[in-house]
Amino acid sequence: MDQKSTTSAIDILKEDARKLTEYFGQILVRYKDAPPRLMESISYSLLAGGKRLRPSIVLQTYAAVARGDGTGERSAMAAAGAIELIHTFSLVHDDLPGMDNDDLRRGRPTNHKVFGEAMAILAAMV
Repeated sequence: MDQKSTTSAIDILKEDARKLTEYFGQILVRYKDAPPRLMESISYSLLAGGKRLRPSIVLQTYAAVARGDGTGERSAMAAAGAIELIHTFSLVHDDLPGMDNDDLRRGRPTNHKVFGEAMAILAAMV
């Protein structure tokens, strides 16, 4: 009896997170004329890592229903990216002094602690 190779959920999350980080990298370089400090603040939170569970659900749903010809792959990645952008926005704003006033997010200083409250608000909104 042949044994099928299995991929663990952790491996799937890691691979989807890698794909999403690469996708964000491709998008962020398009904004070369944006203020550098703003882009640094955006990247600080957006590329901070995490499980990326929400976008992985989108990507794995696409994989489950895809025809195998790549049709819709870009749309699935765009949808996964959008979900993560919304999630990151909510985390940055939730950490603000007027909300939870958190000092740390994912083991490092929150965006507003590093870049200031106004920059954190702006970075999350862009």
